[in-house]
Amino acid sequence: MPIRNPVGWGSDQLGHLASAVGSAVGSIHRPEEAMTAPRPAIRRIAMSDLREALAQGFDDFKVYRTDVIFLCLIYPIIGLVLSRLVVGQGRFQLLFPVASGFALIGPLVGLGLYEMSRRREQGEAVSWATAFKVLESRAAGAIAVLGLVLLAVFLLWLFTAQTIFDATVGPLHPASITQFASDVLTTGAGWTMIGAGVGIGFLFALLVFILTVVSFPLLLDRPDVGLDMAIRTSFRAVTANPRAMAIWGLIIAASLVLGSIPLFVGLAFVLPILAHATWHLYRKLSPRS
Repeated sequence: MPIRNPVGWGSDQLGHLASAVGSAVGSIHRPEEAMTAPRPAIRRIAMSDLREALAQGFDDFKVYRTDVIFLCLIYPIIGLVLSRLVVGQGRFQLLFPVASGFALIGPLVGLGLYEMSRRREQGEAVSWATAFKVLESRAAGAIAVLGLVLLAVFLLWLFTAQTIFDATVGPLHPASITQFASDVLTTGAGWTMIGAGVGIGFLFALLVFILTVVSFPLLLDRPDVGLDMAIRTSFRAVTANPRAMAIWGLIIAASLVLGSIPLFVGLAFVLPILAHATWHLYRKLSPRS
């Protein structure tokens, strides 16, 4: 069976994903628990909190570096496989969207690392196997739904990127990566594609950031809050700390770019540090009561 175009396949799956998400939300919605659960508090943070969260994340990484590098190697491997698939099909226009958009599912990959930091905070013994304790969480259903949402956003981004290419440089596929680079960098249509892609891509990244910066850690920490409250709390955290959270988003974006440059290999180091730091930042935003 021939390998299908990832954008074409992705667009076909969006409807299925939407149906799955709707069904799963209905099955995990627990209004009686959500109504009795206290509303998570959100505090204002300063630049010193960002620095401390990064330092604590790096400390977790140093303690568990063998375990987390082992766990996170799968992330750059998947990135390389997707990139090879795109290049192998001659769809060079999707190479950058795949590389940049792959970060949209980064919060999902970081779940196990949040759990490692959470359990270390509680004084428990931690190893690579601890990451899979996420599957035992009472919030596993809500986490799965939010993960499906991220996958849907990633596929929608690929579909959008292809649409931008078709409307500017395309719709004919470039004959080679050299030809594609020339079309993009030496023509007005190419620069229009870059501008539109960067602008719309930023909106996708902002959406994921707002949805997940607090929601995933909160669901692990307090599974009784429910998915809707977790997302609303994440939104409150961003709106209550616009400057600090904007800088945090820039730190994440710059780190992921640097980690992706050497064939995604650097992500095996960057991702765990960011994930551990995200847990500690969550704790500063919503401390234990």
